[in-house]
Amino acid sequence: MATHLDLDEQEQLDQLKHFWNTYGTLITWVVLLAAGAFVAWNGWQYFQRSKAAQAAALYDEVERSAQSGDVERIQRVLGDMKERFAKTAYAQQAGLLAAKALYEKGNLDASRAALGWVAESAVDPGYKAVAKLRLAAELLDSKSYDEALKQLSGDVPREFEPLVADRKGDIYMAQGKRNEAQAEYRKAWTGLGATSDYRRLVEFKLNASGVDPKSLAPVITVTPAAPQKS
Repeated sequence: MATHLDLDEQEQLDQLKHFWNTYGTLITWVVLLAAGAFVAWNGWQYFQRSKAAQAAALYDEVERSAQSGDVERIQRVLGDMKERFAKTAYAQQAGLLAAKALYEKGNLDASRAALGWVAESAVDPGYKAVAKLRLAAELLDSKSYDEALKQLSGDVPREFEPLVADRKGDIYMAQGKRNEAQAEYRKAWTGLGATSDYRRLVEFKLNASGVDPKSLAPVITVTPAAPQKS
């Protein structure tokens, strides 16, 4: 009996050796690759968390510098963020915040440079649109009308389209192009919701440009009728 069991065990051992000789290397590589992928994923997650924490700390520095009015520090920290964390939301927010602080301090060139960087480099299309609108406003103030319109060219998220149209209307009005301004204000008025507070401002601009908002056709939303039950 013992001999029979020994033979069975020996046969199973031989089968195991054959299996391992055939597939052992492959199994080892699969295990190593899986372990490596796990380690790499955890490392990537740690790197991303660390990167976000560092970017957040630098954003706080920009915020504190803006509050204190330290223009040199604002530019230095923003430059650091652009170099190290350009693709993070913190860097894009910092660019907008720095531009506002620099503008308030009268450093117009630096403000426009910060806005231009966000408009050009931001990953989030919303931040891009905000930067373009603000940069166009600053260029409008300096009577750089063509450059302001250039900043408003291209696609923006749908929710920003009325705001872009309104800003274009302002630029055309400043140029004395009343017809073009009216057309853009109409787009803005139509695109904004009926309950929007901003729409009231556009109505004022329409009146100033010679258009009665009451004469504009209301936007009608057609809801498909529900199928009738038989």
